[in-house]
Amino acid sequence: MATIPASCIFSADLSAIYRRDKTSSFGERKRKPVLKRVAVTTEQTSSNSGTAVTTSGRSFVQEKAQSSSEAEAETSLRRVNVEGDSEESRKSLKDYFDEAKDMIRSDGGPPRWFSPLECGAHSPDSPVLLYLPGIDGVGLGLIMQHQRVGQIFDVWCLHIPVKDRTSFTGLVKLVERTVRSENYRLPNRPIYLVGESLGACLALAVAAQNPDIDLVLILANPATSFSKSQLQPLIPLLQLTPDQVLLAFPYMLRLMEGDPLRMAVDILVKGLPLQQKAGEVSQDLVVMSSYHSVVADIMPKETLLWKLEMLKSASAYANSRLHAVKAQTLIISSGKDQLFPSQEEGERLRHALSKCQIRKFNDNGHFLFLEDDIDLVTIIKGTSFYRRGKNHDYVSDFIPPTPDEFTKIYESNRGIYVATGPVMLSTLEDGKIVRGLAGIPSEGPVLFVGYHMLLGLELTPLVCQFMIERNILLRGIAHPLMFIRLRDGLLPDLATFDTHRIMGAVPVSGTNFYKLLSSKSHVLLYPGGMREALHRKGEEYKLLWPDHSEFVRMAARFGAKIIPFGAVGEDDIGQVVFDYDDLMKIPYFKAQIEALTSETIKLRTDANGEIQNQDIHLPGILPKLPGRFYYYFGKPIETEGIVVQ
Repeated sequence: MATIPASCIFSADLSAIYRRDKTSSFGERKRKPVLKRVAVTTEQTSSNSGTAVTTSGRSFVQEKAQSSSEAEAETSLRRVNVEGDSEESRKSLKDYFDEAKDMIRSDGGPPRWFSPLECGAHSPDSPVLLYLPGIDGVGLGLIMQHQRVGQIFDVWCLHIPVKDRTSFTGLVKLVERTVRSENYRLPNRPIYLVGESLGACLALAVAAQNPDIDLVLILANPATSFSKSQLQPLIPLLQLTPDQVLLAFPYMLRLMEGDPLRMAVDILVKGLPLQQKAGEVSQDLVVMSSYHSVVADIMPKETLLWKLEMLKSASAYANSRLHAVKAQTLIISSGKDQLFPSQEEGERLRHALSKCQIRKFNDNGHFLFLEDDIDLVTIIKGTSFYRRGKNHDYVSDFIPPTPDEFTKIYESNRGIYVATGPVMLSTLEDGKIVRGLAGIPSEGPVLFVGYHMLLGLELTPLVCQFMIERNILLRGIAHPLMFIRLRDGLLPDLATFDTHRIMGAVPVSGTNFYKLLSSKSHVLLYPGGMREALHRKGEEYKLLWPDHSEFVRMAARFGAKIIPFGAVGEDDIGQVVFDYDDLMKIPYFKAQIEALTSETIKLRTDANGEIQNQDIHLPGILPKLPGRFYYYFGKPIETEGIVVQ
């Protein structure tokens, strides 16, 4: 597979398409005592027929629960002051068992919706998210995600009581009624269905029967592969096993534990003191082993048998209706799922569903959302799956990175940052050049117009330094290959560019450029685009810009400050020895370049000259010893009041 550096795809091909930007702010978060708001669907369930009949609407009941305080977000880069939550404020697997134990203690009645009040900080225009549980049925599978998910969604969780015997089709009808009700109430807002294993089958079934409703499906390790599951042999085994012998429960608990070795490594990576490292590992294992009885209460033998039979029928039901699913879908697949062949199934579903993406987590187990290193909100942001209207808006639907998200991105790119030791020089209003970014305006709109060095490697240190030193997020105008594929082929998977989307990159278009400036953003623009980043031999530090300025008129419309900048050092750490012209002379490489270019939208097809050549390729480069990168930012150019002809 050919790899294209993610940093070389920022480009510009702008036309003056003007549109009002409708932005919405997230309300100020306030911590409250944690209450459980339960939406009770008043239904009479017949255990004989396995159907649920609604007799009235839903009501809300509040039950006081344990209060908690929000820990201040901690990050090694303390100057980054982006609003977010620290990992310390997340609930744990222990909380899952404790709350599940309380929930099933006086369990009874039909399936019903509940919404934990730690999910109550969302804005009024947030979309509804319906969580559909897996085989456990408790509805607490997102407990470690509640706080963050609740900031951007109105979260409802489905609870299926232990002794409930509603059939799969009955559950489909229950979820379908809720979906139709919410769609009637808010017809212009999407409804998210987040389902795990059995819940994923529910989501697919509801989507197949409601193709005209705007649904977004997020499916974690779907049980559509039940026919290949390790759970199938449990059915005859359970039928023959006496009630006193609980063979299945240690097995299910072991699956929830995940990989103890990986858990230990994760703790080591966090850099905790030695005693604390050993203590946390042993504490986790003790906690897990102490909850055998809770697992037994959640899934007694007759309930487990019922759920396994339901999984079998749910898989067949969902698979027979995949052709009817038109909803936007994200498949989340685990590489160490001991219940289902989830990654293989994810690929099958990706090809079977019309609007489907997949994200793979090779080191995680079946109960994905109960593992410490999984953050559902970050996944949704990285895939551009968050929207509050009919279509995703890269500006108004954008959620800035939290301190934890930025720290992880910075740490994953620390190598290039340390190797290049970036030095920033900026210009004050009086013309004085100073080291650092003191000359950069804090308030937008600001447009940074620069030159792409070889492979665009200057991007990572540039964006990181702005966040660290000034807490300014640069919104890059980027090549469409980061966001869309016309077909499968040789280009890197879209997941390669998730971090760029988290950091605010938008596809190049006049509309997005307009919206960024109207929202007073700090916008990063490279007029030379990919052609400049993938320059030929002898073109070091050469500007390859279009004949007409594509950005000045738009910047002047909003009175944006334009800051020209340049960087040196990158063309000195590598020498191009095999460029585009050389590659095109060889039939094999020529065919590969043409194939790569055809997989995504081609830019500047109407341009003249060398700037028109935006073919995707990777030149042959002879590396040299790395040296410092130097960035120089000129004096801001005022455009307010300027009339551009």
